[in-house]
Parts: sequence; C-alpha cells; structure tokens
Amino acid sequence: MRNVFKYSIMTLAGAAILGIANPAPSYAQEKITITSWGGAYSESQRKAYYEPFAKEFGITVLEDEWDGSMSKVRAMVDTGNYVTHLIDAETSDVTEGCDEGTIEEIDYDRIGGRDKFIPGAAHDCGVGTITWSTIYAFDGDVFPEGGARPTTMADLFDVEKFPGARALYRNPDPNLEFALMADGVPMDQIFNLLATEEGIDRAFAKLDQIKPHVKVWWTAGAQPPQLLADKEVVFATAWNGRIFNAVKNEGKNFVIVWDGQILDMDYWIIPKGHPDLDMAYKFLEYASRPEVMGNQSKYISYGPTVTAAVPFIDPAILKDLPTAPANTKNYLNANFQFWADRGEELQERFEAWLLE
Repeated sequence: MRNVFKYSIMTLAGAAILGIANPAPSYAQEKITITSWGGAYSESQRKAYYEPFAKEFGITVLEDEWDGSMSKVRAMVDTGNYVTHLIDAETSDVTEGCDEGTIEEIDYDRIGGRDKFIPGAAHDCGVGTITWSTIYAFDGDVFPEGGARPTTMADLFDVEKFPGARALYRNPDPNLEFALMADGVPMDQIFNLLATEEGIDRAFAKLDQIKPHVKVWWTAGAQPPQLLADKEVVFATAWNGRIFNAVKNEGKNFVIVWDGQILDMDYWIIPKGHPDLDMAYKFLEYASRPEVMGNQSKYISYGPTVTAAVPFIDPAILKDLPTAPANTKNYLNANFQFWADRGEELQERFEAWLLE
C-alpha cells in the first residue's frame, strides 16, 4: 500500500507462481494473475487466499507487485495486453480508474451481493478487501512500560517530552492531517480546515516544529519497521500491518499509538475489458466469503470488509485491528476526494518545503 503520490515503477513481469495440489480437472490448465503490494501484505494474501484458492480449484495463481501507477492500467486497456486479472488498489486508484473508465464496474450479483460488505467497501468499481490505517509507532525499549509513554498524536510532535529521531512518510498525506491533529484540531474539522489556505499554513507551521527531528522521510512500507529495528529512529509513521508483522513474527518491541489513526480500505479492481472476467469473478467470490476473508487477519492486522467475517477472527487478534472498538476512539476516515482534488498542488508545496 501507499498513498497517491508514491514514486517508483510498476513491475508486471516475472510473476511468482504458486504450486497447486490435486488440480480439479475442469481448471487444471487455468491460471490467474493477481497484483498486489508485496512484503508482509502479499504474504498474508498468499496464505489466506492464493494458496487455498489454488488448492480448492486447481488453478495456478501467479503473483506480481505494483506501486499504484494507474498509467500502467491504462496501458493494458489501450493496448489490449492484459498482464493481470486483478489488482489490489487503494481508494484513490479505484476512484480515478472508475471516473476514467479504465476499470470494470463490479457485478455484485456474481459475488453474493453488496449488502454483505461494510459501508464504503462495495464500490461501484472495486470490491473491498481490507481495512487498514496509517498510524505511528515507537520503540518500546526507549519508552518502557511503567514510564512516560506516548499515547496521542500530539506526543509524536512533542520532541521535548519524547525526544528522539523520527521517520515520516515523504508525502503531504498523512502529514498535514497529523499536524493539525497534533495542533488540537478536532477530527470533524480537519479537512474543512485543510480546504483553506489558513489551514494549510497552520499544518506546515506545525510540521516546522518536528522537521529538524525527522531523520528519514520514508517512501516504502518496509522502511519504518526496519528503521525502528535498527535503532535509527525512535518514532515512525507506518501502515499498521507492517508494525504488527514486526511485533508478531519478528518479536520486535514496537508499540502502535492508535490515537489519530487514518482509516482507509483497499479494493480488488479489474482492468476494463479483461477477456477473462469469469476467472476474475471466480476469485472475487472466493475471496469475499466470510470464512476465507476472516483468515487474513491471522497473518497481518488488517480488518475484513465483510461483516460476517468477524466471527472467524481469533478474539486475540481482533484487538490489533484498526476497527477494534478500543482503537477507534479518536480516528479520521481517509478523504480520497480531497486528495484527488488538491493532492498535486499540495505535493508540490510539500516537496518545496522539504528543501527549505
């Protein structure tokens, strides 16, 4: 996952092939290619979806990675050279592709209907697959239990009370939102204020306070947990699943601060005009089954988008999901429309600000 303005190159070649067991005769030679974000997230999809799907239907699953460059999706549609069936995309990508007509409108009758999804997950052009959030985490060795510990977004900006190097995402989103939260702006006023020059100036002024303490402006999701693990930084903004993976699977003493989290979703999308829609829908129907979707949280702490999946999630894991009641006392929903409208100009200002 990434936000709207991450810079790198989409790779849709050399896909990894998942082995299959006991291939079903009717699908023995069939294949599906699925593109996602790599790392711990793709690994969770492999275990929860790809391997069980391959085993049940005898369909070979090919994996690939991308960075959200919708120009590559347009190229597939324009040339008719479809190198992937499905792509895991962020809300901004779904909105952009739907408006342009470069991704398919979803026939929800083929996957069990819209009603089984949580609000916002059944997009006209994308099927919600996870809820996730951008948070910040800190090194629990530096701020151990029993002592003063960060608990609010304001604490990320309080370098006197909580000293140490920071790592922030090299993007105006979510930094502008986080800055206004830390400056005391209520959640329901964040985007109204950012829609004004006064609000933008206020956010950058708050960022000025923390800028000298930002050691790394990261650009890839794997960086924050690695920077924390290497003790290069004490705090890092991150995608919650990356930190969860480092804690659960690598034994790292990192602590997520849920206050101020920005909640978002990812969706499955299909390039417009794909000649093998039946295969894409076969996977979508399977991946939207409650008992299947509930499995992903075993491997990464992203929440389901199908309401009935919750009973299939281990209660011990539920507490680590972005949508757990204890984690949603003070959060902000991502506003993809705002960033679609204002993102380019704010990105330019943000890059100029970094050079000041």
